[in-house]
Amino acid sequence: MRLLLLLAALGLSWAQYNPNTKPGRTTIVHLFEWRWADIASECERYLGPNGFGGVQISPPSENIVITNPNRPWWERYQPISYKICSASGNEQAFRDMVTRCNNVGVHIYVDAVINHMCGAGGGSGTHSSCGSYFNTGSRDFPAVPYSSWDFNDGKCKTSNGEIHDYSDANQVRDCRLVSLLDLALEKDYVRGKIADFLNNLISIGVAGFRLDAAKHMWPGDIKAILNRLQNLNTKWFPAGTKPFIFQEVIDLGGEAISSSEYFGNGRVTEFKYGAKLGNVIRKWNGEKMRYLKNWGEGWGFMPSDRALVFVDNHDNQRGHGAGGASILTFFDARLYKMGVGFMLAHPYGFTRVMSSFRWPRNFVNGKDANDWIGPPRNPDGSIKPVSINADTTCAGDWVCEHRWRQIKNMVIFRNAVDGQPFTNWWDNGNSQVAFGRGNKGFIIFNNDDWNLDVTLKTGLPAGTYCDVISGQKENGRCTGKQISVGSDSSARFQISNTAEDPFVAIHVGHKL
Repeated sequence: MRLLLLLAALGLSWAQYNPNTKPGRTTIVHLFEWRWADIASECERYLGPNGFGGVQISPPSENIVITNPNRPWWERYQPISYKICSASGNEQAFRDMVTRCNNVGVHIYVDAVINHMCGAGGGSGTHSSCGSYFNTGSRDFPAVPYSSWDFNDGKCKTSNGEIHDYSDANQVRDCRLVSLLDLALEKDYVRGKIADFLNNLISIGVAGFRLDAAKHMWPGDIKAILNRLQNLNTKWFPAGTKPFIFQEVIDLGGEAISSSEYFGNGRVTEFKYGAKLGNVIRKWNGEKMRYLKNWGEGWGFMPSDRALVFVDNHDNQRGHGAGGASILTFFDARLYKMGVGFMLAHPYGFTRVMSSFRWPRNFVNGKDANDWIGPPRNPDGSIKPVSINADTTCAGDWVCEHRWRQIKNMVIFRNAVDGQPFTNWWDNGNSQVAFGRGNKGFIIFNNDDWNLDVTLKTGLPAGTYCDVISGQKENGRCTGKQISVGSDSSARFQISNTAEDPFVAIHVGHKL
């Protein structure tokens, strides 16, 4: 009996690590700052048909409206209330999006801002996305409601209530992160208000949550809130399904707080992943792609089944957070596609693809002075709709990396090789490398300054395969390169070091 109770208890926690994606869908995409109406359309016309598992959305809760600088993207991370009312749309549009996306097998993951409310310097008034009144001086947020009793002002021991020392775990969790009013999450009342907010989203049909700034919350406080969450909506999920939880914890080593403290709550963002991979793909500090042979736990990363991984995210593509200049982004398109291709081919972690908007970078003393710029907006401040070009790319300043052929096809590759082992590693001692995924897929990179011409065992059945980087299989033929695999599973690969995309990927789903 005790064993059964233990297994039941473990089952409750294990569910938090499961992304709840439909079988055969292995990747989610962050549609950063998209409107709910556009996400609903994207689920139906593109994400569903191409095997994406879900969408991480921008915070849906009512936030402060900041017009100096003009509507920065980070205003979304400064809540005023838990009303679903933001630049992306109101609650009706949100409900429509969740329903339409779920109906085509694409689930919604909410970026939940629960560590804090808006900044201490936000003043007072109704300059919020839904018009709710607030007063930061008196800590009054009547639309929740929160009052001065509900914040950590008395608990923080620094002179001004701000975090001064990241080697002090108490400061990091009890003081204000960049002046954001820190909620007293040990209070039952505050936990209840946050749980009500998350449970409302669960009842609408979301599949899980990214917990923003989790490092700035005590793991036990997060656990107490998660213990109050309902199971997912049975209209779209099996009875008893827990919401997927992934927690934003920046841990590059050397600080007082480590990722492993949060494993009891759910998955954790592995920030070392993009920082290290960027160094390797850029060949900085003598790094070579051959060093990726033991990628994952062998590089000191967290266990694969606890990791949410990404090449870049909305913070570090702007130089915030972790990784610095090594982070690969759409601005380095050739290297970026290789990095994302490697991530989606490799079995480590649960993968998230980034979908960005473009901004004019302006480096001053090594820092981008324009890192605050928000999404494409209309003159009235509303977010511009995402429009699609005839070639399926996005128009205007919407980058839509998830629609780049190479990235979309690697999402499909990952689905095709799901559950297959990491096999048939090859390298040239430098930065030409290849590996297989059992008998389902094979990928090869040429990141050296000379051409590649090699015959390798792929592990795949004999036949003709379409390279899904240069093209794909359409109407029974290849639109890009063809690769012939012999009866002994070997194939010849030729990749110029000057190719637009110096890598080739084949899998059983695109076999002629």
